[in-house]
Amino acid sequence: MSLPPDLAALLAPPDPALLPLPPAALPTPGVRLLRGVPYLVPDGHRPLELDLWLPAKPEGPLPVIVFVHGGAWRTGLRGDPGPAFRSWQPGPFARLAQAGFAVACPAYRLSGEAVHPAQVDDLSAALAWLHGRAGELGLDSARTVLWGESAGGHLAALLALTSARRGPSVPPVTGCVTWYAPTDLLTLAKDPADGHTFEAMLVGGAPADVPDRTRDASPLHHVTADAPPFLVLHGTGDHIIPGDQGVRLAAALREAGVPADLRLIDGADHLWYGLPDAEVERCFAVSLDFSRDRTARSSR
Repeated sequence: MSLPPDLAALLAPPDPALLPLPPAALPTPGVRLLRGVPYLVPDGHRPLELDLWLPAKPEGPLPVIVFVHGGAWRTGLRGDPGPAFRSWQPGPFARLAQAGFAVACPAYRLSGEAVHPAQVDDLSAALAWLHGRAGELGLDSARTVLWGESAGGHLAALLALTSARRGPSVPPVTGCVTWYAPTDLLTLAKDPADGHTFEAMLVGGAPADVPDRTRDASPLHHVTADAPPFLVLHGTGDHIIPGDQGVRLAAALREAGVPADLRLIDGADHLWYGLPDAEVERCFAVSLDFSRDRTARSSR
């Protein structure tokens, strides 16, 4: 059945690059929040949205932090940086906006919806959306840091290491922050033949059965001399993602000639569990300082 061209156009999903932006909320003094902005409508899937935190009175085009949430690739909320930060007032994203950043928190397809590389492709589309609307939003998308925790740190690293090959619509990434992130999924798997682990659900099969896809989903195997600088934070007491995952990524970056600042947080478990509040604050402050350094105009 053929449709009239006008009707066919009306039935097509709206282009997020052209949709009007939602009205801004004012959740914290000095901060504007655009909540639930569609950035991608994947065929056959739910529309994907991001939250965008902005200074209320920006001084010139804003550097960008893209924060990627964790949740074992299976769950998670785009606005949740982890349980250690849920009681913060103002919250971490508001603090980053108050520090002069635009902070984008995108959702992405979870492993129950699609397997790798859908997740990193979604986040790449978020970068492209921010780049395409940078003038309207007052962003300097050429100064972009990726920052993620746990599975989100894995995806942030994977995108940072592959963004240069994704075409001109994706802006350059000038730095990447990972918190307790997996980096080599084949060695992470306690039983590579088990098809029911979180990493198996991400790659669509037991890692031993799909070794090429598992390797492609592992940031460690995408390190090149063109990678942006990294800040790698990992707890020495992590019971879920061993600290060796962060150590090996930092070592590979350094071997390729890429600056990699590795901070092993003594006694910290996954999600910074068991870490005193002051030490959690320090992890955040170190990551903010790195983001400032990597988006300073002199570092471009």
